[in-house]
Amino acid sequence: MFCRLVCKQLKPIEGLHKLCKWVKDRGLKRAAVTNAPRPNAELMISMLGLTDFFDAAVIGSECERAKLFPDPYLKALKELNVSVEHTFIFEDSASGIKAGVAAGMPVVGLTTRNLERSLTEAGATFLIKDYEDAKLWLALEELDRVGQC
Repeated sequence: MFCRLVCKQLKPIEGLHKLCKWVKDRGLKRAAVTNAPRPNAELMISMLGLTDFFDAAVIGSECERAKLFPDPYLKALKELNVSVEHTFIFEDSASGIKAGVAAGMPVVGLTTRNLERSLTEAGATFLIKDYEDAKLWLALEELDRVGQC
């Protein structure tokens, strides 16, 4: 049932491929961190055309503790061999935001499926409606300007 729904209804969030290009152009490492079961996560990644985009996929159930605990994000840091000081996260759930914040990273909250208030209360650094949001691109331009990426 999940496969049928994904194949028919899954669409990329506006600006996803533009953001992926920005990330790839800077040679940044990237991981998909999810509480979805691995087969579901791999199907969604594939359907979105991102199979070759991610350097790692971390599944919450394959960690000691899943999100809302920081374990999946900490595992991703280790697999990518990167530090929290040079990392940021995109999340669309309060539990995911809490996990990222607990892991010590700034989290951009996506308001695609949850109330802004719950994402803010979870600790999102700022919120965006999609990957075309002007706030996101101003922040990314600032990272470029200060040489953080």
